[in-house]
Amino acid sequence: MNKNNHTELPKSAFKFRHVALSSLLLILIISGIGFYFQHSSEIPTDTKQHKSKGGGKYKHDDDKPAVVSVETTTKADFPIYLNGLGTVAALKLVTVHPRVDGELIRVAFNEGQTVKEGDLLAEIDPRPFQIQLQQAEGQLLRDEALLKNAEIDYERYKTLLAQDSIAAQQTATQASQVKQYKGIVEMDKAQVNNAKLQLTYAHLTAPISGRVGLRQIDQGNIVHANDTNGLVVITQLQPINVVFTLPEDNIQALIQRKRSNESISITAYDRAGKMKLAEGKLLAIDNQIDPTTGTLKLKAQFDNHDGVLFANQFVNIKMHLDTLKDVTEVSSAAIQNDTQGAFVYVVTPEKTVQVRRVTLGATESDKVAITNNLAPNELVVLEGIDRLHEGGQVDIAKKDGQPVAEVSDKKEKSDKKLPKHE
Repeated sequence: MNKNNHTELPKSAFKFRHVALSSLLLILIISGIGFYFQHSSEIPTDTKQHKSKGGGKYKHDDDKPAVVSVETTTKADFPIYLNGLGTVAALKLVTVHPRVDGELIRVAFNEGQTVKEGDLLAEIDPRPFQIQLQQAEGQLLRDEALLKNAEIDYERYKTLLAQDSIAAQQTATQASQVKQYKGIVEMDKAQVNNAKLQLTYAHLTAPISGRVGLRQIDQGNIVHANDTNGLVVITQLQPINVVFTLPEDNIQALIQRKRSNESISITAYDRAGKMKLAEGKLLAIDNQIDPTTGTLKLKAQFDNHDGVLFANQFVNIKMHLDTLKDVTEVSSAAIQNDTQGAFVYVVTPEKTVQVRRVTLGATESDKVAITNNLAPNELVVLEGIDRLHEGGQVDIAKKDGQPVAEVSDKKEKSDKKLPKHE
């Protein structure tokens, strides 16, 4: 016995305690393993294969048919278009300037009005030009009287010269004077015509037919022939042109189409490319390619009877280049690509999938022409492609955009078979 009154245990007691604890721990581990295997064997086989390694969540079974949306391929005439960006350009655009100086006493048009060539637009105070015309006409009358008197004297001189009663030099001088007066009369006539022209310029008329814009000068202002802005701008909108560009890669196809000497139809759409604005025809092709953009300029003409096109308006252009006869077409969503090229998933009557290699033709909107290896009335997959593989089973949820009722019934039955998990 020591000073702390603790009884010292023999070494054999410590060894016995250690063995007992180790045995108890081993029994607990074996019991836990047995419990695990006993309960795991009670889980249905079809449920176990859905368990993921992450702790009890379920994933899709690869053998379960994939739910897809399909489309029936069709056979039709497939139009080929070339698309470009264009700007509307007026066939004629004229700024009306006054050609004489004076006070603007009348404006005879309404802003935005459609006018015809020769219609009165405005009037400048004509009185100064009327006075100039009177002066010119008076000068002409005086000089015509002088010419007539000179001609009478010349005739008398010729008679006297024949009688040898006058010197020949005097007769020749009179003849020269007659010619001089004739020249003066011609100048006077020109002055009269000029005064009449200035008086005409006091009335501003439309030089072309078209639509007038906003008035730049108000009535009562003094206008000048050298004014910068002018009175108003007239734009010819019927017909009207559109200048647009195409990539140089399309030039050869365009040239071949042009050689047929048939008119090439052009359709203009709005900025978003959705609303159709007008239809016209190709008018001209530029003679050079822009090296900075690699594009070629073209010009189309539109009747524009309804006036929907305006000068400097931005439009999208679709040029009808050709039409492929009786080709198979599908939606572009069905086209898949890999290292070997383009392919589609075709659904067989047995609801299995085939990988079909196809050759693509022209594309228009969301449709693609297929030139070979795909026939009309076949079913191609549009949606649900990520789980497809060669020979895989599918359930069709939608066909040509319409729901298939059979698929929903099958899905409900399939869901009932799956066990519920907490």
